[in-house]
Amino acid sequence: MAKIEKFEDLDCWKESRILVKNIYSNLNQNNLIDYDTKSQLRRASLSIMNNIAEGFGRYSNKEFIRFLEYSSSSAAEVKSMIYVLEDLNYSDAKYLKEIHDQIDKTRKLVLGLIRYLKNRKLD
Repeated sequence: MAKIEKFEDLDCWKESRILVKNIYSNLNQNNLIDYDTKSQLRRASLSIMNNIAEGFGRYSNKEFIRFLEYSSSSAAEVKSMIYVLEDLNYSDAKYLKEIHDQIDKTRKLVLGLIRYLKNRKLD
């Protein structure tokens, strides 16, 4: 495994960046979704990405894990909100499936990094 020197090297951050871009792009084009929902989706998706970066900047495994847990929670929030869009037919089903998949991929990477950091403390 290559040495991680900056948060931009983390696969979970890279995937969260893709998620944010996809959410922003779709929300800008979607006039069915109200302003508050759009705003919350944007903030929650940004929270996934930004908590990974902020935790990395703490230079402590304990702190990093805490921020990765925040990131994982924000991913669950975004996923929950995507179900609302799905239930109200506010967006294309294919797009929503892509977002669900991207959230799952991102969250899986975040949880994997948490497990790695927790196990590393035991070494």
